[in-house]
Amino acid sequence: MPKSMEELLELQIKEDAADLHINVGVPPILRMHGGLSKVGTEPVTPEDATNYMKSITSREHQEELQKVGGTDFGFAFKDLARFRVSVFKERGNIAMALRLIPYQFLTFEQIGLEAETMKYLLTRPRGLIMVVGPTGSGKTTTLASMVNWMNENLEKHIITIEDPIEYYHKHKKAIITQRELGVDVPTFSEALRRGLRQDPDIFLVGEMRDLDTIEAAITAAETGHVVFATLHTTGASRTVDRIVNVFSVAQQEQIRVMLSVSVLAIISQVLLNRIDKKGKVAVFELMMVTTSIQNLIRERKTYRILSEIQTGGNMGMITMDASLTKLFKEGKISFDDVMTYSYDPVSTRAELVAQGLIDEAVKIKKDSFSK
Repeated sequence: MPKSMEELLELQIKEDAADLHINVGVPPILRMHGGLSKVGTEPVTPEDATNYMKSITSREHQEELQKVGGTDFGFAFKDLARFRVSVFKERGNIAMALRLIPYQFLTFEQIGLEAETMKYLLTRPRGLIMVVGPTGSGKTTTLASMVNWMNENLEKHIITIEDPIEYYHKHKKAIITQRELGVDVPTFSEALRRGLRQDPDIFLVGEMRDLDTIEAAITAAETGHVVFATLHTTGASRTVDRIVNVFSVAQQEQIRVMLSVSVLAIISQVLLNRIDKKGKVAVFELMMVTTSIQNLIRERKTYRILSEIQTGGNMGMITMDASLTKLFKEGKISFDDVMTYSYDPVSTRAELVAQGLIDEAVKIKKDSFSK
């Protein structure tokens, strides 16, 4: 007999599995510690998949699934955790992916960010702070921890615009207004524009996924608000280029100027498997805008931002390669991962050799250069 959805969710929480996959033809599968683990041996039937879906999906989301072939939502499971769910059709059957969102917020130290640097950033009066990285890199957790710190320490009105709402925030020192796409507001850009009339201090935009949203976010940052946003990019320079390239050539010069004065920081992150114990660890690149970096953005010289980060350690800046080296030195991540995620594997390897952390004979993985 297949396990009930309740049993599967309880198992996912117990095992601290990042994701649960329901696909017809294979048993339910948990993503744990970077790998995939089957739950039992009995394959999910089309009827099982439909029953699993109906047990957690509202009528409105079931209608959306029938109309467009997919639907996304979040829900609370008892008082144990929240889940972000994607239900979709594949080969005529129902399939699901459920992401576990723990209830507790992490501290900056637990995440791996320098607390004093973050507190400085989070108390700026205005500007754009972007948290970027691939899917599953922990961006949502980082942003939720930032919002929680501001909620506990600042008397502000914080508006979050999410798709769907993942972490629920209670009103503490701040007022928290959480708006969900498709439930409370149709689009990110609409929520930002309307939000300017709601006496906001801080916006959190789940994702800057189109031109309208990017434009609205930059405008909000320019007009005296702090705006947090995510993008699926890696690295500060690529993030700036990605934003600029969304706009037409005729607009790009103006957007570069607007970005140069509105961006406060870009935090780029990836999640890697730990080798010292069970779990994952985040690796960060942190760029904080200086006058010099503002000039590089305006003058189309984003390729030189990395060298500015390298020399900005006194401000709390750090490169991805320096973060990787630090975690490798602490025995938390593997050499293979250092080489895979390093921006400059040759220089990083040379640094590890210079510090006596690896032998000269250690080879660099060929796929390190294919990023």
